[in-house]
Order: sequence, then C-alpha cells, then structure tokens
Amino acid sequence: MTEPLIGVLGASGAVGRAAVRELRALGHTGLRLGGRTASALSAVAEEDPTGRDETVWADAGAPDGLRAFTEGCGIVLNCAGPTYRLRATVASAALAAGADCVDVAGDDPAAEDLLDAGDPARDGRTVVLSAGALPGLSGLLPRWLAGQGLDRVAALTAHCGGLETCSPTVAHDLMLSLTLGGADGAAYGEALAAVRDGRRVPRALRTAEDTEHHAFPGRVALQPYLSGESERLATVLGLDRLDWYNVHPGPAVRALLNVLPGRLAAGDDPAELADRLFLAADLDLAGRTPYYVMDFELSGTASGRPATAGLTLRAASSYRLTAAVGALAVDAVLRALVPAGVHFARDVLDPDTVVRHLRRRGVADLRLTGAAADADQVEEGVL
Repeated sequence: MTEPLIGVLGASGAVGRAAVRELRALGHTGLRLGGRTASALSAVAEEDPTGRDETVWADAGAPDGLRAFTEGCGIVLNCAGPTYRLRATVASAALAAGADCVDVAGDDPAAEDLLDAGDPARDGRTVVLSAGALPGLSGLLPRWLAGQGLDRVAALTAHCGGLETCSPTVAHDLMLSLTLGGADGAAYGEALAAVRDGRRVPRALRTAEDTEHHAFPGRVALQPYLSGESERLATVLGLDRLDWYNVHPGPAVRALLNVLPGRLAAGDDPAELADRLFLAADLDLAGRTPYYVMDFELSGTASGRPATAGLTLRAASSYRLTAAVGALAVDAVLRALVPAGVHFARDVLDPDTVVRHLRRRGVADLRLTGAAADADQVEEGVL
C-alpha cells in the first residue's frame, strides 16, 4: 500500500530541514518540500538518498500557492511562520485539500480558529498542534518523568533555555506572543506567575538577573513564566506547585527582552524590534558554542516516602528538538495512533516513544537523577 504523500512546508528553514531528515530516519520518503526559495529547496531534496523528493514553490501567505502545495498531500507538516500571524492558515488549507496536518507551533489561536470553523473530526481528519520543543516537548517530558519511579507527584520546577541563533520567525513570534498566543486572545503566558495549591497565582516568583544553575554553564538570568501549556500540565499531573523559569544565558538578548513590553507599548515597530532581537542573539552567541537545555525536577513520593525525580536534557539546538517532535507527530498520525480531531502534541504523543527517539537518534542527551535514575537502570537491565 502506497503511503500518503507527506508535504513539509518551510522545508528549507532551520526546523523544516531538520524535520525532513527526521522523517527520512523514520522511514518516510518521497516527500513534497515546500518553500519560497527554489535553490534552498533543491539543496534539501538533494539529501534524499532515494531521489524521490519533489520541490514545490509555496508561500503560507499566498492562498493560491498554498492550495497548490497541499493538493494531493495526505498530511502536511507545517514548519513555517510566524505562528501567531498564520494561526490556522496552513491547517485549514490542508483540511480543505482532504489532508491531515501537524504544526510545530499553532498553539491555542490555531485550535480556536479550527474549532470555530467546525471540528475536523466530522470529516475524519486530524490536526496536531504545538508539536515542537516549547510548547510540545516541554509538556511531554514532565509527563514521562512523572512515570519514572514516583508513585505521586506534587511539585515541578522547570528551567528551559539556551544560547543559539534566533530565526526571523522565532523573533517575530516572540513579539506577537507578548500580546497574544494564548487562549481567548490573551498573551501566551504570564511573567512571575506560578501554580500554588493547584491554581495560578500572579507575581508568586521573582526574576534573578545574574545567578547560576547547575544545568547551565556560566551566569544566567532566570525569568519566571507560566504559560497555558504549563498550567494545563499542572492540572494533568495533579500538581500542588509549579515553578517555571525561562533561562537567558546571553546578556544582549536579556537586556532587550527587559525593554520589549515598554517599547511595544510606546509604539515601536515590532518588525524593527524583531530584527534587533535577531542581532542580539548573534551577539550573545559570538565565540560560544550553541546549546539548549530543559531541566525538570519533580518531587513527590516513592514507596510511600518523600522522593524526587530529575531530568536534564541537553541538545545542540532547540530547532532540531522541534523537528524531531514534529516528525514523530506525523508518524503517529500516519500510524493511526492519533484520533480524528484537533489535538496538542503533549496530549496525544506517547512520551516513551519520544524519549526513545531522542536517545536513539542522538538528538539530545538525557540525564536522570533520583528515583528516575533508579527506574531507568532497572529498565535497561530488563531490556
């Protein structure tokens, strides 16, 4: 039986190119590669050992080009942005063409648009959103960790961030996320907020501008930030307490982030600010090795006694992490492991499968501590 055609939009970008490689590693070939630059797409296609990939000009902002790209696809993986400007544009085009869709971002705004237009489940179609590093993997890994040696979890502390280039798409999305990106037109998250006794509490934490953390080299800034994904994670895991920190190792980026809300409120051009963020990331990275870290610590009980379980993920790039999650979501949909309807990746992907893939492919290094390390040693011994 012939596999449905997989279309990858934004295939020549930082995430898209890595996603194509991950799809090939999962055994999917003969892909349709879409983007706005023919030469860049051809370079990606040339990496296909089977020579079966095809390239198609496509622009997510051009309806005719998007329609031509999605036509004939069985599933579309969207790696193009900016996310909060496109919202459900790509997913809607895929559904109109009779295809399923996975979006490495999308988040709540895309879900709201799709459900307002009518649940895709009525036509047997599937859409998976937020299939990236954050959000996405940031929800999957704590779920996986909660099953490693703990009987009950009560609290989670997370630190996520790194030092890497900032793509134009990411820069523009960050600008937009300050005023939207969350549910019902709200901002993507709330700075300084945390979960206490199972509910959101504003201004529960403080920023640390110059400190150290065991998972990050050198001095860093810690910015408490509670997103909708994190809040929902607290509900799913039954957490009493959740502290989430975005980690900023680079002083130039951090300095700009500090003034962004005020500059936007003053009427500065978001596009110009995005360009400044792009340049600030390059300045911070100059002469240093890029990296991305996710560090989680759960506390609870094991065998009736207080216990902790920790996980530190280190990767060369958050873009490759996003690509891996997106490719795994496509694979899961094609294997009919995800039901019809609109879903978030954190809710429908199997955490064990994701962790195995990250380890096997060398996408990231995962180090476990506490009860999780003990459980992992037992599993390896059984295997």
